[in-house]
Amino acid sequence: METIRVLVADDHPFYREGVRTMLGAVEGIEVLGEAGTGEETVAAASRLQPDVILMDLKMPGINGIEATRRILQTSPHIGVLVITMFDDDDSVFAAMRAGARGYLLKDAALDEVARAVTAVGRGEAIFSPTIARRLMQYFGQTHSALPPAFPELTEREYEILTLIAQRRSNPEIAALLYLSPKTVRNHVSNIFSKLQVADRAEAMMAARIAGLGQDRT
Repeated sequence: METIRVLVADDHPFYREGVRTMLGAVEGIEVLGEAGTGEETVAAASRLQPDVILMDLKMPGINGIEATRRILQTSPHIGVLVITMFDDDDSVFAAMRAGARGYLLKDAALDEVARAVTAVGRGEAIFSPTIARRLMQYFGQTHSALPPAFPELTEREYEILTLIAQRRSNPEIAALLYLSPKTVRNHVSNIFSKLQVADRAEAMMAARIAGLGQDRT
């Protein structure tokens, strides 16, 4: 198994050192470096090109959300795993809109963090049990229960939703499926309507909860 290279971003030095020590004992994971501010995180990500960034949300300067957004604009292959004390809906959805692949709370145990790092390093989406329950409750109460296989979607819509879950843009989807941009936009609009979601972030969240988009090639 290839080693997963990790950057730890948090404004508390003792927490960074604790995570470094903790992950350093896990086979298959290497901590490349640390960052204490949003700007440092963006610079370190560009320089080190880690596989996974453990991203705190509240840091001096730009916050973890904006740092995630900037990093993924230039390095979309990096997997961002948010690890924070904030479990409110606004923080979770802001992280997903920015492109984060996972969301853990800071009370997570070593084995949970290690599993999450490994999963995100493989391109999967991962959430702590508390966050997963909140997301399922959100979609269940706000948008009605979504069946895992989304039978209301056509085969093409299902294919496009899977690519949305992989954070593919509309132009990327159009190129991959040999469709016109307008056709892709129409399909995406239909997906939003059928799943009763408000935007791309909610569609991506629903798809990831159902297990779509975990194997990006």
